[in-house]
Amino acid sequence: MDTLRCSAWAELIGEPLAGTAATARSWLALEQPGPWGRDALSASHLDSGVARELATLAAGTGVRIVLIRRPGSHPDRHRPIPRHVYLAHTAPGNTWLERATITDPKALLDLDFLRAGAGEPGLLGARTPDPLLLVCTNGRRDVCCALRGRPLAAAVAADHGETVWECTHIGGHRFSPTAVLLPTGYAYGHLDAAAGSRLLTEPGVVTDDCRGRSTWPPAGQVAELEVRARLGEADPDALQVVGIEETGVGTTHLVTVAAPGSEWRVTVVEREAGPTRPASCAAAPTPAIGFAVESVSRG
Repeated sequence: MDTLRCSAWAELIGEPLAGTAATARSWLALEQPGPWGRDALSASHLDSGVARELATLAAGTGVRIVLIRRPGSHPDRHRPIPRHVYLAHTAPGNTWLERATITDPKALLDLDFLRAGAGEPGLLGARTPDPLLLVCTNGRRDVCCALRGRPLAAAVAADHGETVWECTHIGGHRFSPTAVLLPTGYAYGHLDAAAGSRLLTEPGVVTDDCRGRSTWPPAGQVAELEVRARLGEADPDALQVVGIEETGVGTTHLVTVAAPGSEWRVTVVEREAGPTRPASCAAAPTPAIGFAVESVSRG
């Protein structure tokens, strides 16, 4: 086991992807060149006071903050530069992406994070219709993200320019290369360049190698993908997770998914999904726990 990195183990045992996306209804992506540490918001060249305040402001609001940088060489020249900032909301029916350029990250301290998390548009800048692909390359968090993520980001950016960025930790580095597509919030794992390009060019939701929509908690992610597959539904606004009931000892979830003209009840269970494997390259092996769909009924 010591000879394989965590992403290779996840592929080898076929660890399930569904239900592993980070949960966030809104995303704030701030350009920050230079190196990133393990906890990148506080361990980068971003002013430490600003980093602490941003983390405090975002806590409990449904907004996840990530740092972004251009693929390739990204030196921090330690001087004020225009920085790209993106704010996205992922909820179906109210999905949007805004962008702005700032010269000082302190400007973001004036953002109303509660309203951003609730999906109120017009808080940051101009609406942009183009999707954004953020590829995790935070090697200090897990080396797989650097070894697999950086080449992927560079390859897709070669064809798609500024719609592709490297980003800090988005969870699930054992599924590297990982990425999140904004504004819908669908997360992906085990990507290659062709798959990454497809996410930016194919209309509708791509379910291949999909980890789930960050709008929903894990069981909701699994149920939504199951109903989407059964209906062959690609419209990102067509499905809503409208209820999640916990049964038993918390490992069984009864999820209600609303679709046009119908509701679906999906029973999702947590169970061991494979042999022990390291969840990250620095971690000891633990059992792979995944989500499985036990039953589906249409209301």
